[in-house]
This record gives sequence, structure tokens and C-alpha cells, in this order.
Amino acid sequence: MNLLIKSATIIDPQSPFHQKTADILIEKGYITQIAPNINVAAEVIDAEGKYVSPGFFDLNCNIGELGLETKEDLDTGTKAAMAGGFTGLALMPNTQPPVHSKAEVEYLVNRAQNNLVDIFPLGAISHKREGKDLAEMYDMYKSGAKAFTDGNRPVQDAGLMERALLYTMGFGATVISYPEDLAIAGKAKVHEGEVSTYLGMKGIPSLAEELMIVRDLYLAEYAGSKIHFTTISTARSVALIRDAKLKGLQVTCDVAAHHLVLTDEALKGFDSQYKVKPPLRTQHDVNALIAGLKDGTIDAIVSQHTPHEVEFKNVEFEVAEFGIIALQTAFSLALQAGLSPELIVEKMAVNPRAILAVPAATIAEGKKANLSVFDSEAEWEYTRENNRSKSYNSPFINQNLKGKVLFVFNNNHLFKA
Repeated sequence: MNLLIKSATIIDPQSPFHQKTADILIEKGYITQIAPNINVAAEVIDAEGKYVSPGFFDLNCNIGELGLETKEDLDTGTKAAMAGGFTGLALMPNTQPPVHSKAEVEYLVNRAQNNLVDIFPLGAISHKREGKDLAEMYDMYKSGAKAFTDGNRPVQDAGLMERALLYTMGFGATVISYPEDLAIAGKAKVHEGEVSTYLGMKGIPSLAEELMIVRDLYLAEYAGSKIHFTTISTARSVALIRDAKLKGLQVTCDVAAHHLVLTDEALKGFDSQYKVKPPLRTQHDVNALIAGLKDGTIDAIVSQHTPHEVEFKNVEFEVAEFGIIALQTAFSLALQAGLSPELIVEKMAVNPRAILAVPAATIAEGKKANLSVFDSEAEWEYTRENNRSKSYNSPFINQNLKGKVLFVFNNNHLFKA
């Protein structure tokens, strides 16, 4: 396929054409020319007034395959990813069976071949994600797992986390921590604060997240290894990681897009579509998260895409499952939070690949074409009809959003949103 993108403003801090407006010629999947005015026979995309960036990359995505395909499978999940501007997904191991051996990793890698969206399975830290014994981490790494996490199950055993950090150092993989102390969080469903008191519900203290961050920072410092925290949500978590970076620790972190725009005030109607974990926090926390993105403390923005069948969400708040679908809305929410297109590209396209140590998607001549074209000013309505996911558990359905992805291109495949 030959493709000519006309008059696009390029956003890619890795590219010599960063912040320049130019035409981009793609031939047989590679960028062959970038110049002010290219005229050749090719399929033309008019991108005047639009941006082109490296394709977005999600570090925290849940897709039901293996075993939970009624929630989402690779076909529907990657279509939702394309519509949201993503050309790469790191898949959490929260499946049945979990991704805890090379067999599951190899299945997902082979299943995703020839797809526009690159798939990177994350291996479980512990066997069956039970938090007792280390999984076959090196075998999984050789089969394509670039990082290890127990997904939405925090590793409660400090000794197990220490061994995981030490073991992965030997082959350069990253350990991803979901920070929550279950002894503190208990079975609560919402953030502990004024709103939980108003609702008459037991809350999850911020301390549950912050204690685990402190523990894992100490373990990473002791082991001399790198660690990544996913979906941090409190102001103090940002401060702890900021201080750790100043000390020289090898620590990175990300935040879910919905934690940048929603607070626990949204829960006053007991709408289970707003039930997520970590729970929605306060405006003070939201402000700190945005500040952390701007000053470089927070490295990435993730979707935390978590699909569920209707019978798991359209029920009483107390028994509903945690999580929302978010691949199609993450970019719009980042814009809604007041972040610039340049900062969003850094946090959603450039840094995630660096954290996972996968090849960068650079907009430069001679490079493989892996890019998204988007309009940061376009408004669109997110509906059940244009939702590409198999599930519908999103509080943003039937809402008007700003910022629309128009095209994505990768692996010599073009997707028009």
C-alpha cells in the first residue's frame, strides 16, 4: 500500500521533523519521504490542520482472550484500540487461564500476527497469579513477555516481590506493581473520604496505595532494579515517586486517563459505570496527578481498558465489577484534562514503548510507518453504535467528547476511524 499524508503537523520528539508541517509518503509500510510538497500516485489523506504522531501504546489493557472472550477478544479489542489511536497494547495477564507460562504468551503472540495493532503479553509474576510462587518468568520472556505483573492483584508477599525484582534483573525485564495493600483496602468499593461518608459506604484509604508504593520502592532500591507502578491515583503517591526519582531510583509510573477527569463526586448517584479500581479520588488528587504528568514524575497515561458483560455492571453498585472500557476515550480524556497534544504524545506514544523496551515508532525517512492521525479540536459523540468494543461498560457512552482519531497506520495496514 502506498499512502500520502498531506500537510500534517508532526508531533514526535524523537523525529527531526518534530512540530513541522509536511507531507509524509509511505510505501510498502515504510516512510520513504517527508517533504513540504510531495506529488506522487498514492492514496491521499488530507491532514491539513491535523496532527500525526507515533501510534499510541497502552501499558495497561485487559482483553478477555484467553478464556474470557465474552468480555472481549483480540479482534474486538484491537478494533477498539485502532479507533482510539493505539497501534500497540500491553495485555494484562488477567485471563482464564492467566498468562503465567510460555504457552499463553506464545498463543497471544501468534494469534496477533498480521494485525495492525502490535500485541505484547505481560506475564504473571506468580503462578496462577496466586502470589505464592514465581511463575516461569524467563521462559515467558524468551517467548515475548517484556514485563511481569499480577495484573489487578497486588503482590502482597514482600519476599515474593523481592525475588521477582532480583530475578528479572538478570534478563532486563521490568516488574509492574499494582500498588494496593489489601489488608488496608479490605472489601471497600470507593475512596475513603467525604463522599464515602455521605454515601454511607466503607472506603479505601489512600494509605492502601501509598504503603505499597513505599514498600516496593524500598525493595527496588535494595535490589538495585527497576520498577513500574501502574494506575497510581493519589497526591501522596505522586510525591513519593517524585522523591524516589530525585534519589536516582529506577522507577516509572502511569495513571489511568479517567483518573485525570473524574472524582468520587461522580459516585453520588450510585452509578456502577463509575466503579473503578483504584477508586476515583478527590479533586486534590486529580490536580496532583495532572501536575505529576506535567513535571515528568508520571511517565505515561494508560487506558486501563477493562471490559465486562452487562450482567457484571448493570447491577447494584456494591456487587458490580470494577472497571470501564477506555481504549476509544483515553485520548479525549487526556485532552479534557487540559494536556497539550505534545504532552499527550509523549505520555501515550513515546514513553510507554521506552518503559517496555520495545522499538520506538519514529516518524522519519527510512523508518517503519507506525502512526496516528488525529484532530485535537474535533468533537464527537461516543455511542453504542460507534463503540468498537464487545462490551459497553463506560460512563462516557452518549457523551460528547473532544479530540478524535481519524486514521492509524501500522504493519502496512490502514484503519479509518
